[in-house]
Amino acid sequence: MTEKVVLAYSGGLDTSVAIGWIAEQTGAEVIALAVDVGQGGEDLDTVRNRALACGAVAAEVVDARDEFAAEYCMPALQANALYMDRYPLVSALSRPLIVRHLARVARESGASTVAHGCTGKGNDQVRFEAGLAALAPEVVCTAPVRDSGMTRDKAIAFAEEKGLPINVTSRSPYSIDQNVWGRSCETGHLENIWTAPQDDVYGYTEDPATGKPADEITITFERGLPVALDGAAKTPLEMITELNQLAGAHGVGRIDMVEDRLIGIKSREIYEAPGAITLIAAHAELESVCVERDLARFKRQAEQRWTELVYDGLWYSPLKTALDVFLAEAARHVTGEVRVQLQGGRAVVTGRRSPAALYNYELATYDTGDMFDQSLAKGFVDLWGLPSKIAADRDRRMAASGA
Repeated sequence: MTEKVVLAYSGGLDTSVAIGWIAEQTGAEVIALAVDVGQGGEDLDTVRNRALACGAVAAEVVDARDEFAAEYCMPALQANALYMDRYPLVSALSRPLIVRHLARVARESGASTVAHGCTGKGNDQVRFEAGLAALAPEVVCTAPVRDSGMTRDKAIAFAEEKGLPINVTSRSPYSIDQNVWGRSCETGHLENIWTAPQDDVYGYTEDPATGKPADEITITFERGLPVALDGAAKTPLEMITELNQLAGAHGVGRIDMVEDRLIGIKSREIYEAPGAITLIAAHAELESVCVERDLARFKRQAEQRWTELVYDGLWYSPLKTALDVFLAEAARHVTGEVRVQLQGGRAVVTGRRSPAALYNYELATYDTGDMFDQSLAKGFVDLWGLPSKIAADRDRRMAASGA
């Protein structure tokens, strides 16, 4: 029986060449799987037909945009997920979804091997293989670019020799990955971390210095999830897509950072995430109104760990699964509206209101109507500082005795 390999297929040079490369090296039949997570570009039929023309025995394309937005981007929003407090997990969120479909196709086709196009320098190799280890431990993972010496020069020569229907002459100076949650760009002149990004780096945002008049929007949340924009109901995909356009027009969500990769090296990345950054700003501000102090403090720790787990390819780990339950419970009262002003590269919250607000005007005001009993404060302050006072007295006593 001929072995089958399921290949995570992007439609580009490397994965198109990998179809024939794998067949030649192993004698296996290759099944190409392409997953649409909102990356734009070619339509699914074009991608499917190219995979078949390159030698795949079968090609499956999946429109997973709604699935990605609802089941991956929304949990990241509830976690206010920003790796190193800046990166909104663009690629890191899409990989576990692709892994889920790779595992499904492998089971349905009886494939013993799953292949991906990652190099040995990046984070994605870990995300693919750690995810598959959890969901389909029976399959073997292979990476032609990383494991088989399939350099770009060799890939181009192979494509020309076989007459593959792909453009092998045009090459962007950048490595780009994008989906509905955002866009990442690296390599080229960006590898010099002193060099400023050129204009051709950006694809999701306009120059924030254009002086465009501000736009003001209102986002409605229920249980920590955005459900309406300016009063109009939206699905998660619709919400992110529309905010990408609205906030992107003001240059919101541009991030230039040197990032700590999982494998131990630092990498300069340019991110654009106008919708994600706007939603996270609004969501975090509504949480400040609706989430009790100790829960909010602990949630910030949980958010950071959740984000690190996802970045590190551990979406399907027990800890991440347990944190999902905590984050959903923490979002139980995060319901209300947030007004956001978009201008000059910034998404600035200018108003918030909630039926579940813990903010109490009568307690907060310093004007007439103040209900806060200030006479209680002195005793509270004395007791609050008592342990520190006792410790300080001890330290002075020990110092005086020479101990």
